[in-house]
Amino acid sequence: MVVTCLGIGYLGGQVTQSSVETWYPLLEKPFFTPPNWAFPVAWTTLYIFMGIAAGLVWSRIEVETETVRKGLTFFAIQLVLNALWSYLFFGLKNPLLALIEIVLLWLMIYETYLPFKRVSRYAGYLFIPYLAWVTYATALNGAIWWMNR
Repeated sequence: MVVTCLGIGYLGGQVTQSSVETWYPLLEKPFFTPPNWAFPVAWTTLYIFMGIAAGLVWSRIEVETETVRKGLTFFAIQLVLNALWSYLFFGLKNPLLALIEIVLLWLMIYETYLPFKRVSRYAGYLFIPYLAWVTYATALNGAIWWMNR
């Protein structure tokens, strides 16, 4: 599961790379924008946490089949939405569309968190930093859209 999550992160990074060097530096950004080096560090850590959490939940499929299936379904959806955000923001250079999408992403992360924490409290704990980071990323995305509309 960790490799799958890191693979999704890699794909998102590929879409992001050229815009980070060309388009993104030209945008007005809020005071709370982190330095560019912080993004890959944060996302790599979060993808590892996501993968471990999914593995912990997957290991319980024989015991809590329905809750595990529900959690892993939401997990897959949020992982796709996670990759899609990079394409919308950096690939299409569309902060408004990315903002709308990141709200859906946050909701899917939360919907993943709920069954994950029921199956394994450690899996739930591993999703809290992800929820926090995407909350922050939503505010950052919104501010960038507002400042550059």
